Amino acid sequence: MSDPRVNVIRFPAGLQLLEGGWNDLLAGSPADSVFLTWEWQTTWWKHLAAGRPLVVVAVWHEDVLIAIAPFVRGHRRALRLGLPALELLGSGDVGSDYLDVIVRSGFERVAYRALAEALAREGALVDARRLAEGESDLGRVAVRLRLEGWSQAIVSRDVCPCIPLSGATWESFLAGLGREHRYNTRRRLRRLHSSFHVELSQVTREEERQPALDALIQLHNRRWSARGGSTAFYTPALCAFHAEVTRLLLARGWLRLLVLRLDGEIAAVLYGLSYGRRFHFYQSGFDERFASHSVGLVLMARAIEGAIAEGAEAFDLLHGDEAYKSLWARESRGLESLELYPPRRRWLYRAGPDLRRRAAGLVRRLVPAGRAARALGALHG
Repeated sequence: MSDPRVNVIRFPAGLQLLEGGWNDLLAGSPADSVFLTWEWQTTWWKHLAAGRPLVVVAVWHEDVLIAIAPFVRGHRRALRLGLPALELLGSGDVGSDYLDVIVRSGFERVAYRALAEALAREGALVDARRLAEGESDLGRVAVRLRLEGWSQAIVSRDVCPCIPLSGATWESFLAGLGREHRYNTRRRLRRLHSSFHVELSQVTREEERQPALDALIQLHNRRWSARGGSTAFYTPALCAFHAEVTRLLLARGWLRLLVLRLDGEIAAVLYGLSYGRRFHFYQSGFDERFASHSVGLVLMARAIEGAIAEGAEAFDLLHGDEAYKSLWARESRGLESLELYPPRRRWLYRAGPDLRRRAAGLVRRLVPAGRAARALGALHG
């Protein structure tokens, strides 16, 4: 196999040149996920990169795009130094799961080598969040980097509860639920229809999209404001991201924005993504006035029923082990976050976090509670 051609794209104009081949490459990769699509990744760059420069490694074999490693360059603060760091596009509060580099099946060997060499030339910490545990292509690139003296740490783990739906019917799905939850789901569905005129609609037209999204954001933020807030829609940049990405996803047929109305009033909205025969439950919001009618439970049930009708093979509740997810899902997929350290520099990258943790422990042991809280705030500020 001839040597690959590698380009490192650092400007938005170069990123635009990948539009035609990005999703084709993704469809031929085991990392295929809605959170790695051109639409999600480039919209994140536009609204949420906060001015950080692109470092997108693109690899071609002859005229075939065989790999993309999508990063932005930032800094890791350590010992008063701003050390270079690379972060995957899609990271942060937006909550993307299954992030990764994208490698075309059948070209793994040449792609891993080319990506490892490109990252080694950058010489920066690689900060990779929410990779598929034990399955990521970036994890395999890391194997090559370790041969060149790099080191690796798994800095956190998480789970994505999910429901296998292949071959399921609505009734067979219900039969697989715990007895109490199955009874409660059936009872809530019946009682809602006996108490209200119930309308469930899915956004299919552009003119419906923004009003439904606005209702979701308002309901979600109103409910969580009394609980300390939520990071889902808490900044103008996040709201702008969702306003644009939902438009793009609707045009591609991947958006599932479901609106539940009771007697004509919006009671709940669910934001889902249907991609590659996998339904992703992304976010929801409901009106507290209807909380006693379990409208959140009802809308989740209807979303699962709709996913079954569409032929989805899985209903993925994405990261987080909240108790309500365990009522629906008995299985899960693991996520892991990796940090890859350049040779001889791991101690320097780790020095800042390690020193802060040790100092925080010392403050808690030696300083009275009230003063400790203020000191810890200054330490982490």
